[in-house]
Amino acid sequence: MSDRHATAPEKQEPTRRGEMAQFLLLAFGIWPIVAVAFVGGYGFLVWIYQMIAGPPGPSGH
Repeated sequence: MSDRHATAPEKQEPTRRGEMAQFLLLAFGIWPIVAVAFVGGYGFLVWIYQMIAGPPGPSGH
């Protein structure tokens, strides 16, 4: 019987450099993209709603 699991690689401790790289990727890469997508998606939903329900304001009666 072979013992493949006995030679599994050990977990590496996170390094300061690796954590900084992850932080920079999140702070300046992923989160700005998520924020722009969220605001753009909300604007798109408002635009579609106004196409269906009409523009805001008095009804003109």
